[in-house]
Amino acid sequence: MNVEQLDEVAVARIAGAIGEPARARMLFCLMDGHARTSTELAIVADVATSTASAHLNRLKTEHLVRVITQGKHRFYSLDGPKVARVLEGLSVLVDQPRQKFTPTTPTRLRAARVCYDHIAGQLGVLLHDRFNHLKWLSPDKDSYDLTAEGVKAVDALGIDVEETRRLRRRFAYACLDWSERRPHIGGALGAALLKLALKRKWVTQDLDSRAIRVTNAGRRELLARFGVEV
Repeated sequence: MNVEQLDEVAVARIAGAIGEPARARMLFCLMDGHARTSTELAIVADVATSTASAHLNRLKTEHLVRVITQGKHRFYSLDGPKVARVLEGLSVLVDQPRQKFTPTTPTRLRAARVCYDHIAGQLGVLLHDRFNHLKWLSPDKDSYDLTAEGVKAVDALGIDVEETRRLRRRFAYACLDWSERRPHIGGALGAALLKLALKRKWVTQDLDSRAIRVTNAGRRELLARFGVEV
């Protein structure tokens, strides 16, 4: 078998994985960038949970989806932008809008909350996106590190980067947000950001829940320092 034949077999195998209707529905559902559980994807695909698991295993084997485990939950998302590009190309043949992800989390918790010891919810996701947009973060295997610009920016905030690195935990990583289904910043860096925001009264924490509220001063600082408008 020559190289061209090997490529054809690989293409046919991947096309077969995409081509099954239930699996196709799962993949196109994940095109909005939000991760979902196998139970949620079973509903989307209109199949039993056990059947959905089998489909997801096939998609994972073909490197079309990846799984993120957080606590007791397993979330599935597309395995990178290359998969999204292929699906987007296929969608040219279909003129039908996809359903958007609609979270059901209570408004207070969805807006901003504490995830263990870092900022989650819409605020956490916005900060994660801005850090990436400003090129303050660089991928480091399954974690993040700060770029040279990021070190300067975080130091300017009053966070001791070297001291934060010395803590016996991961420095920074993409923590999948359970209400937004997109990542916020976890790890020692995320904890340092929350600690700073509380100390400077940019946010206040509810006494009876994990919700945090952005103060007027916090809104001004978040806009001025990060370009985040809340």
